[in-house]
Amino acid sequence: MNILFIMYDQLRHDYLSCAGHPSLDTPNFDRVAAKGVRFTNAFCQSPICGSSRMSFYTGRYASSHGAQWNGFPLRVGEITLGDHLRGVGMDAWLIGKTHMKADAEGMERLGLAPDSVIGARQAECGFDVWVRDDGLWGYGPDGFYDEKRSPYNEFLKSKGYDGDNPWADYANAGVKNGALASGWMFENADKPANIREEDSETPWLTDETLKFIAQTKGPWCAHVSYIKPHWPYIVPAPYHAMYGRNNVPAALRHDAECVDPHPVYAAFMNNKIAAAFQQDDVREKVIPAYMGLIKQCDDQLGRILDALEASGQIDETMIVLTSDHGDYLGDHWLGEKDLFHDPSVKIPMIVYDPRPQADGTRGTTCDALVEAIDLAPTFVEFTGGEIADHILEGRSLTPWLHGETPNWRKFAISEFDYSATPQRDAVGVSARDARLFMVFDGRYKMMHAEGGFRPMLFDLETDPDEFVDLGASDAHGEVIARLYDHLREWGLRMSQRVTRSDAQIDAMRGRSRRRGILPFLKDGSEVPPELTEKYRGPARQNFMTETVETPDD
Repeated sequence: MNILFIMYDQLRHDYLSCAGHPSLDTPNFDRVAAKGVRFTNAFCQSPICGSSRMSFYTGRYASSHGAQWNGFPLRVGEITLGDHLRGVGMDAWLIGKTHMKADAEGMERLGLAPDSVIGARQAECGFDVWVRDDGLWGYGPDGFYDEKRSPYNEFLKSKGYDGDNPWADYANAGVKNGALASGWMFENADKPANIREEDSETPWLTDETLKFIAQTKGPWCAHVSYIKPHWPYIVPAPYHAMYGRNNVPAALRHDAECVDPHPVYAAFMNNKIAAAFQQDDVREKVIPAYMGLIKQCDDQLGRILDALEASGQIDETMIVLTSDHGDYLGDHWLGEKDLFHDPSVKIPMIVYDPRPQADGTRGTTCDALVEAIDLAPTFVEFTGGEIADHILEGRSLTPWLHGETPNWRKFAISEFDYSATPQRDAVGVSARDARLFMVFDGRYKMMHAEGGFRPMLFDLETDPDEFVDLGASDAHGEVIARLYDHLREWGLRMSQRVTRSDAQIDAMRGRSRRRGILPFLKDGSEVPPELTEKYRGPARQNFMTETVETPDD
């Protein structure tokens, strides 16, 4: 059995035709959904690229693995998906993006050379690397944003695209009046990227995936991680012209959201990203490009599915389609991600399980509260391994895939550490207090903000669009108290005892007594005779030089 774990960066849960999008046709996403289960209530563990991905790769919450923002290193020694899978005989390969920042100081402290096998895996989220390209090759006065080499830039240069950074100059830029029209500027989003479509990022990574599949021997796990439809929002022809203003939905926002908003929400509504997406002309250019990028992703997914079918591997490969987070696109007066409204925190998750036990659920949906961290234990169980539940904090999705109804979680959690953002200054909190937590029980969604703020609360049954903040409502005190109880329960979880499982602890209980550690005994009768056998019997030698009398004598 193999695992094809595909992630699309910043893909909204509702921008697929199988999820009900009114004008975006994604037949290949739908093709996988028809063979598997589409989870309609799946949530990322943090609505920011790096932190979310580290949760996917470790199967642990953001506050457990600690890499809570882009560029925060994943500490050395953190056990990852690759470690779990190699333990059951499956290779784990990376093709694309991780946003992983290596713990260089920790590796140096432990003497782990980056060019050794173990060092390389520590630096790459536990994966062996087929090709890694994080896909953000911005460059400015101080040099490149990403200091690593870009395999994709090297590919473009080999194809005749000139300059130091063809990623920026061609793959993510158009042409206007003979001049470069950078995709960084929203006004250029409606232009075709100045690149042959087959050389653009998504087909390039698909080509690398097909090369990997053609040469590999199973069992394998391939994490295929596309940079798109993440910004810059620009796409090559013909995808740039497939959608237009008539395909742009009205922004999901309400004037009531701007009336005395929660201070943290207000800070994000007032940032420059939100200010751009609050303009209709920006949305009317960006969203068609975003849809074109998704359409291109769908077409390239079709190439992979066709290859798996042609080789017969489709019948022995679990396929997962998901995203690290969503994209507000102007909904709730916001751009990007960061907060916990559904456009940001809810993610697409489609799982195809080739085993016959899953035949009864093919083409179905499941509305259970699912978290991104559930994939790691699902993969371990799929390979026949034993889930290390003292390390992996997620739960295997296998029961849902096989038509069972397991005893499942009552609430979902997401976290966001905004200490590195300007919004922290806007609300006046310390780095340690610039943290947000989401608790969602299937009806009520609460956002807790550290720093002495009231919570935000939404009733998705009566307010599915999340317009009305009930966090200051006296009538919802009991609901808020119950959600805080959930947050407290989650906060008290056993999250750091990762070196001993419950079974190991049970097995070691009493072991020291059987090895002669017998403190606090009065005369030895308190324990079975076999435990004191080594300490009874005649003295074999007597080195006492004189008799010592006791008062009783």
